[in-house]
Amino acid sequence: MKRVPVPLNPLRAFEAAARLLSFTRAAEELNVTQVAISRQVRVLEGYLGVELFRRGPRSIELTDAGARLYPAVGRAFDEISHAAALVSRRNRPDVLAIQAYTTFAQHGLIPLLSRFHEKHPGIEVRLSASTQAVDFAHRDLDAAIRSGTGAWPDYESDFLAPIELLPVISPSLLKTVGNLRGPGDLRRVTLLHSLARPDDWSAWLAAAGRGDGGLRVLKFENSAMAYEAAIQGVGCAIGIRALVGRYLDSGALVAPFALTHTLPGGYYLVRPRGRRESPALRIFRAWLLQTLAQARAQQ
Repeated sequence: MKRVPVPLNPLRAFEAAARLLSFTRAAEELNVTQVAISRQVRVLEGYLGVELFRRGPRSIELTDAGARLYPAVGRAFDEISHAAALVSRRNRPDVLAIQAYTTFAQHGLIPLLSRFHEKHPGIEVRLSASTQAVDFAHRDLDAAIRSGTGAWPDYESDFLAPIELLPVISPSLLKTVGNLRGPGDLRRVTLLHSLARPDDWSAWLAAAGRGDGGLRVLKFENSAMAYEAAIQGVGCAIGIRALVGRYLDSGALVAPFALTHTLPGGYYLVRPRGRRESPALRIFRAWLLQTLAQARAQQ
């Protein structure tokens, strides 16, 4: 059967817009302008002689024709992506691509990686940080770290660490404001919040028997920024023990209260269910599980 040539760039723009149901988000993903996405989709519609989207003032939705076309186009791009990944890494089984949340990457993994490389110099770990949900279908990833209960039907998961909440503050600020003898004394400091984890302070305060009304707050994009602000003496952050432990050990931060509140679930290393595990991933996974288990045992 003779293949009918179809314009690939318009197909790519269509696939992204159909998957995200947004010309704007498709443009961000493909690093082009929204006008370019719209123009490419118009080219494809002109080529096929049908409308693929119904365009509203602030939204788009697939027409019947678009809904019939999208699954096949999506599968085709998935297969191309997977084939390209296999080719590009066929001779590099020692390369691992891992995605983690920004704060976990910065405070949980990066401090450990030098030890892994010393023990396994032949394995290269490529670590990316993102607050977005992991997308194994469209990104060349071996594994990722995410938080939750571990019960994901599409993933194999290994427990890494609990989410144990505790306030942390710099010794210099604690000396300035005086001892914090109880949660009520937190009114004397600024509470540092992460927009990525907006409920952590409320959860700890509730466990301590205090509400969060009337307290001064300062919000940051992620916990990593809140931790850095705490180290600099800006205020008191709500920390996750697995991520602030090294600062507590070094004395850069102190925990003014004994109470630690553990949230349900935890952090997990996940990988697609049914995908064959590479030797490099098997080694890295075993090392990471052992290293974090030892760290928990020493707390």
